[in-house]
Amino acid sequence: MKTIHPEKGSKLEDAVRYCLNQKQQLMAFLDYGDVPISNNLAENAIRPFVVGRKNWLFCDSVKGAESSAIVYSLVETAKANGIEPYEYLLLVLSMLPYLGMSPAHEDLEKLMPWHPPVQHREHIRNPKSE
Repeated sequence: MKTIHPEKGSKLEDAVRYCLNQKQQLMAFLDYGDVPISNNLAENAIRPFVVGRKNWLFCDSVKGAESSAIVYSLVETAKANGIEPYEYLLLVLSMLPYLGMSPAHEDLEKLMPWHPPVQHREHIRNPKSE
């Protein structure tokens, strides 16, 4: 990168400057074997949000768009934790009414897909993730 001398103000100049400024972060996978060389997992996880963002333009209200974003977030978090999304949504939506209008953080934490009692529910484990 140090030998490339792109035209001033060009996109290539921006790219070369970025690479030189981020060299340590871009080469982290060489020093730490558990750092993936690709960010495909992260890209695939956010793809539904990108698609959803276009759909949210047609929501009738801000509340509707916020609700859609919450559902997307729950589904992707379940997937990331090896939980079958549909069964997880059934669990969460059946338990939320018992927590009242303003549930405590601790109560909501117990519904998160990484929480051990949720993880150990056989019917919501995603067999594809095991």
